[in-house]
Amino acid sequence: MFQNAARPRGRPRSFDERDALEKATQVFWSRGYDGVTIDDLVAGMGVGRPSLYSVFGDKRTLFLRVLKDYAEKKSALVAKALLSPQTLRDSLTRFLKQAVEIATEKGCARGCLLVCVAPLVDDAEVREFLQNGAAAAAALVEGRFRDAIIAGEVPSDFPVAVRASQVLDLARGLTMRAQLGTPRKTLLRDAEEAVDLVLLSRRRASK
Repeated sequence: MFQNAARPRGRPRSFDERDALEKATQVFWSRGYDGVTIDDLVAGMGVGRPSLYSVFGDKRTLFLRVLKDYAEKKSALVAKALLSPQTLRDSLTRFLKQAVEIATEKGCARGCLLVCVAPLVDDAEVREFLQNGAAAAAALVEGRFRDAIIAGEVPSDFPVAVRASQVLDLARGLTMRAQLGTPRKTLLRDAEEAVDLVLLSRRRASK
């Protein structure tokens, strides 16, 4: 007599939520936030309009979820590149090359959702999210420099905060150049050479 009560209500989902979220990422990445309509998302994600609203919410809510999911994945890659047991030079080179690889990944729109799309969105929550993410990234790079000071790889007076900002600026610059169509090979070469500038001693840099 209780069989009917035990049945789940509604139809089971006919799509994979994680896969749909990945597809939404590509839609926003390739078209920008303002250029995307609900119809674009429905077509790109392969879900019906009712399912999109019930599972992901409206366009803004979906974008915030996409942004946070994308940032989590990228943060994990950044941490792995910087904190793996290797020399400071190798860590920085891996970090900058990784920025290039993400920005030129085959099958994806060129650039980066956090660098090329999200900053153009006029939304207070998006801006706060980006600011917090930038601060966290800077702290991670600064921590890597401080570890290098302890290990004797750079002098004790190494300008940690300034050079960390420069590293992040270089990563953003490489990403934006990728969006403009600069070949991956060129960007990878430039990423490796940029590390020499970051590690330049203060004495040599002031000449």
